Amino acid sequence: MSYEYIVFSIVLIPIVGAFILPIIGRISHRLRNLLALGFVAASFMLSLYLIPPALAGKVITLARQFPLGLNFVLTADSLAVFMACVSSLLSAIIILYSFGYISHYENQNEYYFMVVLFLGAMMGLVFSGNLILLYVFWEITAITSWRLIGFFREKSYVLKADKAFLVTVFGALAMLIGFISIYQQAGSFDLAVIKESLKTNPVANFAVVLILFGIFSKSATLPFHTWLPDAGVAPSPVTALLHAAILVKIGLYVFARLFLASFTFAEFWHVVVPLVAVISAIVSAGAALIETDLKRIIAYSTVSQIGFIFFGLAIGNGLAIVGGLLYILMHGIAKAGLFLCAGIIEQNTKTKDITKLGGLITTMPITAVSFLFCAFSVMGIPPFGGFFSKYMVFAGAVNSGHLVITALFLVAAFMTILYLFRLFNLIFLGAARIPAKEASPIMVLSVAILGALSLVGGILIWYPSKFVQVVVTQMGRM
Repeated sequence: MSYEYIVFSIVLIPIVGAFILPIIGRISHRLRNLLALGFVAASFMLSLYLIPPALAGKVITLARQFPLGLNFVLTADSLAVFMACVSSLLSAIIILYSFGYISHYENQNEYYFMVVLFLGAMMGLVFSGNLILLYVFWEITAITSWRLIGFFREKSYVLKADKAFLVTVFGALAMLIGFISIYQQAGSFDLAVIKESLKTNPVANFAVVLILFGIFSKSATLPFHTWLPDAGVAPSPVTALLHAAILVKIGLYVFARLFLASFTFAEFWHVVVPLVAVISAIVSAGAALIETDLKRIIAYSTVSQIGFIFFGLAIGNGLAIVGGLLYILMHGIAKAGLFLCAGIIEQNTKTKDITKLGGLITTMPITAVSFLFCAFSVMGIPPFGGFFSKYMVFAGAVNSGHLVITALFLVAAFMTILYLFRLFNLIFLGAARIPAKEASPIMVLSVAILGALSLVGGILIWYPSKFVQVVVTQMGRM
């Protein structure tokens, strides 16, 4: 099979497979679950197959021409392959965890349909070489996440799902207007044509503002962040998908795809975006320090850490961009682990209030250690993976002269250590208050894998960093 059709299969398999799952679910729940994992695992394995050509700098393109510039273009360069591998790997682990977590809830057919379609839309977005195609997949993720956030169907939960949908969809509409503005400037929606047309001129500020509006709303960056903590009403594997693997990372990917790999913006945006990012990071870290709801604390942590990633990507320094992309991987692994651990805690103790918990390390030791390893990575404690990505972001920023904003991010980094240690202390240490035990073996295995990857990712940091350096070189940023 040619590389072009491998790229097409990575997108097609989960999208088509998602529509098969509800039918199979009427026959066999077990078979449906295994097929859901199989469809996502197939996308992951095929994405791995694209790593050698990506490392060699090869760009794979599958294109079909349609009227009005609405061309079907899938492009697999090193950035797209990197994001496809990260998203599909984490999605596969989250679906494995779902076998235990979702097993006693209703609407399971819809759950697996939406989760797999969610991943298929992400694969389509990652490989989109046309702005309109990118927008279509962007909106599919909004629809699927809306249904997943409101999975339990309680009225208050549905309202929070509606809030997430409205914030991200209106942001996307603003972004679409920005895309039309770029079309007026470059004469095409195809990213390859736009890159060639605008290689000597920055994109118009009007378009930048609108696109950033969409990116920030999707990535839950201040002031559009409030929908993400509210999304904690969703099942824990869903919140793991939203925070770690797909939804909020979409904005980061599109920022890298457009403003780093396809065209540039005016110089002052290299200050404006980091400024917005550091405000978002500090404010949300402060919220995490005073919050008592377990999943909301981890959600505010996501908002904060996204600020670090935007900082790395936005300042334009090659080392910082490498750190920012590595941050996407390491944060995805660790944050998925934290949310899945939170799901185990919530199901076994029947509460998310951390002031009512304590002493769980004695009855849930594997979950506790996995949680701690993932927390160490988010904190940036060596030798965990998060340390290296955070260090590269800071080193690149200092090399570029962004000393004040770097100092502010150091404050946010210290706050990260405080709220995560507070979280671990209140949940796992001290006297036991609520009887609890480890979850099903498959759920514990899932969090153990993510905890181990948080450590192994740091020990073997050379391998992902080599890949990311190729990504940044292909962008022309090294």
